Amino acid sequence: MSDDAPKGLARNASNYGDRDMALYLRRSFMLSMGWSREALARPTVGICDTGSGLNNCHRHFPELVRAVERGVLAAGGLPLPFPTISVCEPSLSPCSMYYRNLAAIDTEEMMRAQPLDAVVLLGGCDKTVPAQLMAAVSANVPAVMVVGGPMMATRFEGERLSACTDCRRFWAKFRAGEVDAAQIERIEGNLATTAGTCGVMGTASTMACIAETLGFLLPGTAAIPAVHADRMRAAEASGALAVRLATAKDPIRPRDLVTPESLENALRVLLALSGSTNAIVHLAAIAGRAGLRLDLHRLNALSDGTPVLVDLKPTGQGYMEDFHAAGAMGAVLRRLKPLLHLGTPTITGETLGERLARDAAGFVDPAVIRPLEDPISPVGGLVALFGSLAPRGAILKRAAADPRLFETEARAVVFESLPDMAARIDDPALDVTPQDILVLKNAGPKGGYGMPEAGYLPIPKKLAAAGVKDMIRISDARMSGTAYGTIVLHIAPEAAEGGPLALVRTGDRIRLSVRERRLDLLVDEATLASRRAGWTPPPPATRGWDLLWQREVLQADEGVDFAFLRPGGA
Repeated sequence: MSDDAPKGLARNASNYGDRDMALYLRRSFMLSMGWSREALARPTVGICDTGSGLNNCHRHFPELVRAVERGVLAAGGLPLPFPTISVCEPSLSPCSMYYRNLAAIDTEEMMRAQPLDAVVLLGGCDKTVPAQLMAAVSANVPAVMVVGGPMMATRFEGERLSACTDCRRFWAKFRAGEVDAAQIERIEGNLATTAGTCGVMGTASTMACIAETLGFLLPGTAAIPAVHADRMRAAEASGALAVRLATAKDPIRPRDLVTPESLENALRVLLALSGSTNAIVHLAAIAGRAGLRLDLHRLNALSDGTPVLVDLKPTGQGYMEDFHAAGAMGAVLRRLKPLLHLGTPTITGETLGERLARDAAGFVDPAVIRPLEDPISPVGGLVALFGSLAPRGAILKRAAADPRLFETEARAVVFESLPDMAARIDDPALDVTPQDILVLKNAGPKGGYGMPEAGYLPIPKKLAAAGVKDMIRISDARMSGTAYGTIVLHIAPEAAEGGPLALVRTGDRIRLSVRERRLDLLVDEATLASRRAGWTPPPPATRGWDLLWQREVLQADEGVDFAFLRPGGA
């Protein structure tokens, strides 16, 4: 943008055919809101607010907005909050992923259309952060992100609870008959007792840590608990930074932050955190907005050379408040320094290497964030699998899985859809053993449910009651970043796209080899060809968001973004 481009309220004039009249009208309406002419002459900073009465994770966002406003005003800017879509997993049907792209479109267009010199993005509950990052890269307006932060764990009957790993742990016990209805109701009232996102290294916290690694957050702010006073101070400082971006001659922009090197750093951090499998889909979408591709083969190479350093649920013991107290992302990045690209920029203008040099003596609690030479695991938490059942890849969170199942050939027990699974999974007559592989089909991007977090197939009730805690489960769906188990996800191409998963039938043999990074369907080609000839795609959508989604959505390995939103429209 040239130095003589319009700034502040003069930016992006409404198109009436008379620009002066458009600005005259705009100033008139802004004056009606009580601003002085002096205030309206300041650089404009938008505050993208995803607060909602349906999003408990964001219930403290009014405080965050006020804190950002303080920072903007103190630095000489004009703070202009504006709402965008709020995406909260428990509150949306069929699932929040189905609306991530809608939130990204909303955010991008408001960033691009309104008279904003810079933007502060307020996100938290897990799809809002990737949606905002996708939007920021596409709009390329100077932007700094503030995340809402994790909730605090609650003391309950001799242990700590926090959504949502503990939700799943107790629900599994309830299904197995180990917890009764009265106790599950008491637990329900103690899983989420403060503002903030899930208190474990689920998708929300994983994406916050990745956003800090990419350079979109102020250093050290990804893991501050939602209710901590530092969370408000971080918001205030981010507002002040946004004014500096708004007035800089050549500000750092979102596309400056998303590069092949910064994406590789993000993958290293994801692996060291043993973070959410969802982050792979979101990073692929963010990369796609910058015209880049996330290479799952490269993920495997990095995983083999990146140890797990962080001991947090769902794969470890601690909670996000422990991670914050242990040194948080500064400590993780310093531990990983020999493996990182240190020349990548950050929103403050310094490089990652300069940030780490400045923070070289920061505190680290080795009980939570281990040294590089003494890791929790010598290899990363996630791997990609390929083979005849997943030609374009699938994801396994090996850090959350049972290593005894890593090399398995077994019989498939197939559920054709989510309704089919719901109807039969707990049927006492279901023909299933703990050695079988549960297969869920038609739950991917085009399966009619928006790729829900259904990959965490429940253990069949009769097996759970017999003490079975884990078995291999595979699907084209996702699972919550707070979940655990030997679960293969994101199979691409998906069943609804006609991928090999669509052809699997109960009784088929499937081979999983984590060592070889393979997932294969052991059925001869003639049989598969016969099945393929009889396969029919799901019925087409007829209108609205459903139609747009089905027509434009990409597969998991490309981030489940819309094709027309990527550079060049593909």
